Amino acid sequence: MPKPVSASGSLRVLAALLSYPDASMRGHLAEMRAILRGEAAVSATRRAELEALIDALDGGDPLQVEADYVELFDRGRGTSLHLFEHVHGDSRERGPAMIDLAQTYEKAGLLLAPGELPDYLPVVIEFTSTQPPREARAFLDEMAHILNALFNALQQRRSGYASVVGALLDLAGSKAQAVNVAAEQALDESWEEPPVFAGCSAQGQSSPGQPQAIHLVRKNPQTGAVA
Repeated sequence: MPKPVSASGSLRVLAALLSYPDASMRGHLAEMRAILRGEAAVSATRRAELEALIDALDGGDPLQVEADYVELFDRGRGTSLHLFEHVHGDSRERGPAMIDLAQTYEKAGLLLAPGELPDYLPVVIEFTSTQPPREARAFLDEMAHILNALFNALQQRRSGYASVVGALLDLAGSKAQAVNVAAEQALDESWEEPPVFAGCSAQGQSSPGQPQAIHLVRKNPQTGAVA
C-alpha cells in the first residue's frame, strides 16, 4: 500500500463542504477550491467533482441551497451526517459509542463545545485533519463501511455531495462499492421525541432544520485549560 500523503487541508475543505451552507461558509468557497488544487491530495477526477459542487453552492440561490441541504441531510436516515445513526440508530449502544469517540478526541487534545455530538461527520473529519497521514487514513478506513452506505444514498439522490464522501473513501484507501439502499421513513415521522429534547439529541442541532456550528477547541496538555 502506498505511503499516505498529507491531506490535512483537503480534509478541512471536505468538512466545510458538508457543513450548513450559510453565507459565512459560502464566503470561503474560493479558498476551498485553492486548497484542493494546491494540496492535490485527491485525484483530478474527484477534484473536478468537488469543484462542480463548489460551483453549484456558489452560483445557486442562497435560500434554495440552504433548503436543499436541510432536505437532504435532515429528512432521512440514509443521508444522516450523524454516523452512529447508520450503525446504532436509537439503540442503547449509541450512547457508549458517543462517549468512546469523544474520549478519542480528548486524548488528542481536542474537546467538543457543549451540545455538539462527536459522530457528526464534519466534526469527525475536522478531527481526522489533525492526525498524521497514516493515522488519518486508518481512522477513515475504520468508518469506510458507513461512508460507503452514505455515498450510495447520496448517489441514489443524484446529489453533488456524494463527491465529498467519495473523496473521503479515496483518502481512506477504500473503493466505493454499490450497496442496496432501502426505502426509508422520513425523519420528521420516525425521530419524534419528548418535548424536553427539543430535537437536539436526534439531529445535534438547536432545532430541526437549523445549522449546527462546529467548534473543536484545543486543550493545553500542560495546564488542562481549554484554548
